[in-house]
Amino acid sequence: MKQIFLFLFCALGSQYMVHAQTSKLIPIETKRTVLLYSVGADQKLYQSYLGVRLLQPAEYTSLGTKNFEAYLTAGTSNLFEPAIRAVHADNNPSLDLQYVSDEQTKLDDNTTLTSIKLKDPQYPFEVVLNFKANYKEDVIEEWTEIKHNEKKAVKLYNYASSMLHFDAKEYWLSQFHGNWAKEMRMQESKLTSGIKIIDSKLGTRADMYQTPVFFLSLNTPSDETNGEMIAGALEWSGNFQFTFEVDEQNSLRVISGINPYASDYVLQPGKVFTTPSFIFTYTNLGKGEASRNLHNWARKNGIVDGDKSRYTLLNNWETTGFNFDESKLNGLFDDAQKLGVDLFLLDDGWFGNKYPRANDRAGLGDWQETTSKLPNGISALTKSAEQKGLKFGIWLEPEMVNPKSELYEKHPEWILKLPNRPEKYYRNQLVLDLSNPQVQDFVYGIVDHMLTAHPSVAFIKWDCNSVIYNAYSPYLKDNQSQLYVDYVNGLYKVMARVREKYPHLPIMLCSGGGGRVDYGAMKYFTEFWPSDNTDALERVYIQWGYSYFYPSIAMCNHITSWGTQSLKFRTDVAMMGKMGYDIQVNKMTDSELKFSQEAIANYKRLSDVIWHGELYRLISPYDENRSVLMYVNENKSKAVLFSYTLNLRYGDTFKNVRLQGLDPQKKYQIKEINVVAKPVFKSTGKSYSGDYLMKIGLNVSSVQSLSSVVLEITEE
Repeated sequence: MKQIFLFLFCALGSQYMVHAQTSKLIPIETKRTVLLYSVGADQKLYQSYLGVRLLQPAEYTSLGTKNFEAYLTAGTSNLFEPAIRAVHADNNPSLDLQYVSDEQTKLDDNTTLTSIKLKDPQYPFEVVLNFKANYKEDVIEEWTEIKHNEKKAVKLYNYASSMLHFDAKEYWLSQFHGNWAKEMRMQESKLTSGIKIIDSKLGTRADMYQTPVFFLSLNTPSDETNGEMIAGALEWSGNFQFTFEVDEQNSLRVISGINPYASDYVLQPGKVFTTPSFIFTYTNLGKGEASRNLHNWARKNGIVDGDKSRYTLLNNWETTGFNFDESKLNGLFDDAQKLGVDLFLLDDGWFGNKYPRANDRAGLGDWQETTSKLPNGISALTKSAEQKGLKFGIWLEPEMVNPKSELYEKHPEWILKLPNRPEKYYRNQLVLDLSNPQVQDFVYGIVDHMLTAHPSVAFIKWDCNSVIYNAYSPYLKDNQSQLYVDYVNGLYKVMARVREKYPHLPIMLCSGGGGRVDYGAMKYFTEFWPSDNTDALERVYIQWGYSYFYPSIAMCNHITSWGTQSLKFRTDVAMMGKMGYDIQVNKMTDSELKFSQEAIANYKRLSDVIWHGELYRLISPYDENRSVLMYVNENKSKAVLFSYTLNLRYGDTFKNVRLQGLDPQKKYQIKEINVVAKPVFKSTGKSYSGDYLMKIGLNVSSVQSLSSVVLEITEE
């Protein structure tokens, strides 16, 4: 790197510098974005710029923007929220970090890793800031490594993955919150002076009350096609924290990482503490572009086999609940075969003998087939499914235990529970102590035994229905404050072992208890369950919220008996992601069965566009009483449009919708699919230029409440 001349300026709390000094630039670049750091004459590392990448790198010296200390420490002159706080082995509570070196490594044609080493000048304490730039996707992954060589252990109190600085007129934050059956509800608000915190203290999962994702818009609120903004997400399945601090100069710092709540971490000499990655994308083209960036990154890096296909399936839960046996399941295999899906998924209730799993109060932890229900075991089911042309999948919740179980009786030391306190139950269960390597082996063994004993098992639904109420680990003893961190890392160790042995096994990340979706876990899973709420009207909003950050191929949408909408509406809503069924097929009328068979055939024919195409959200359900979105394949030869009319009010009318993502030079035929009786879309079969469709648009929406239209758009 050449030496350059920058204007740095000094302000309260020593987070800025304003006098002219020689400095070094460290650019982290993607196709359209650059995150720029500089080294001051004081050997501090500063963030100098985050925004649109310039074609002439030399012109970064003329930006004239503020330079912010990159990774603020606690205990010296910083008066604001720190990225890192530590107490040294000699009980000195201060930390000072100066630049030592930087290194850039080309990992492949698309990915560059930049590592910047910082060190305390008085202590053998080092911090490495890591940035993985995904060039084509315009996504940066940022994480931190902390280590020391002091004589005794150092205690970490704050250890952020990322600290980003912004300097704009205004800041607008979009956050997502929820609970069971009402996940991913969106709120947008203006950030004002002081601190805004979004966090979670649930322990086992991130996505229940608050979700570890956000949009941050600069100067004005962003919409789908306009606005300067970042979209951020944290790769962590436990307690997380986003801190947004607007200071007295109206500058903003965003700190992202593990929630430091009750999580002081004892770091031994020579050991490395690695934070989870914070993933973000910058754009000046609004939320749609940000989502497409994240989707493209996720299909390549964030989920398992994101470039491949998925199974359609029939789940038995809403048909049987816990009340089934081998004979009833064989009848459901016939239903799945008749419907035309690929796989049958056996849900909860198949295990436990001393304490049979007849409800959610017993059996969890005892992973043997219940002989009274399944006298011939899982092997007989997989064989029967195969004979009918079906794959077979099964439900597991290996992190949890019921107090009424043999596992609880045999290994009380494996369970998170407080000494001298009554046990508190969430959904009648407790959490196993995954900080304990023995428990990690046990949980891995559950999965490995299932797959080695029954190699025909082709799918796993991995559930997680409890939070951590009884936050005490018998294994950690005097280091209880490490539980929330070590639990999640223990889970990741288990999943890494599973993926090493079974790299392509489809596994659904599930939590009926309020959602469990984050990119820390998704790197081990092929898909996720967004919500137990499968009412199609509610799912329009839930799936819309998840679509901001997660690709459609990962989002499991099942057609069920929830809600009072038509089968067509429920089917069309499910089709916008990974479609499946959890419905009583034997109660369908002949016309309903025929419609479903044709819809599955349409879905399989168009799934490549839906799963791997670029998403364009055209009309938001938060703006109108309808929702319209479309997927377009890479070469713009095929698209699928979904229009959902919600609860109309008197006088509601709909204007034309301008499509996006097509080639203006191409001509496209528009055809309505999933038709019941007769087409709703009046122009079905007609052709238009891409130019016309994007500038003038079409009237794509039904004028009846709770109705839907699906359009197949094909290049002529």
